[in-house]
Amino acid sequence: MDLQKITHTWERVKEQKPLVHNITNVVVTNFTANGLLALGASPVMAYAKEEVADMAKLAGVLVLNIGTLNQQEVEAMIIAGQAANANQVPVVFDPVGAGATAYRTETARRILQEVDVTLLRGNAAEIAHVFGETWEIKGVDAGEDGSDQEKITLAHKTAKHFQTHVVITGKEDIVSDGSQTCLVKNGHPLLTQVTGTGCLLSSIIGAFLAVEKNVLLAGASALVTYGVAAQIAAEKTRQQGPGSFQIELLNQLAMVTKEDILRDGDVTLL
Repeated sequence: MDLQKITHTWERVKEQKPLVHNITNVVVTNFTANGLLALGASPVMAYAKEEVADMAKLAGVLVLNIGTLNQQEVEAMIIAGQAANANQVPVVFDPVGAGATAYRTETARRILQEVDVTLLRGNAAEIAHVFGETWEIKGVDAGEDGSDQEKITLAHKTAKHFQTHVVITGKEDIVSDGSQTCLVKNGHPLLTQVTGTGCLLSSIIGAFLAVEKNVLLAGASALVTYGVAAQIAAEKTRQQGPGSFQIELLNQLAMVTKEDILRDGDVTLL
């Protein structure tokens, strides 16, 4: 994957400031909005069933996240998702905690059945449970069992099964359409010590999808940009801790440069 194409996609996010419609969880709403603003996108959080269809039509992308799901919110997600589909607006779905409870898993599968999802993003455990395989999960956090090849195979199978693109995040990130696959080796372990970094990433991917129709390129571009920003943030706060890292991550989403991405970006088309 050409890093020049990735920086061009990032530049278009900055230039176009896409409207990202998030129906996300209460834990991460503020962090997600601030992260999108730092990147250069325009966030909106609209949840009411009475307006989600209208908002989805206006947006450049719709991002659905079931982190703190309830039945009313699920119905709003499906209404918004179907409106997005009718208006050729891409949809990102983050099945947070799928596998932790039967309700979460069933809800994730229902959304995938009733909404044409452009990209499915989760950790290995979430993606495995949505697909129908067993993978270690505790709460909404994935176990780290499984080799990179097993995760690549899981991404391939899930993408083909649901006819979508899949991003599996972890120590290394994978984006696949079931045929082509990119491996991204950017990021930092401190991302796992701040609540909401994965949820923010889903919305960041959404911002890239809003400006780039090539879903594989959009996903890889988002992963590289976010990962490079995280690496710089970790370096700048290495004597501090996760609280300072969280703030610096927002700073670096705003301040990361084309030169940073070209220097530090680590992506391979397999």
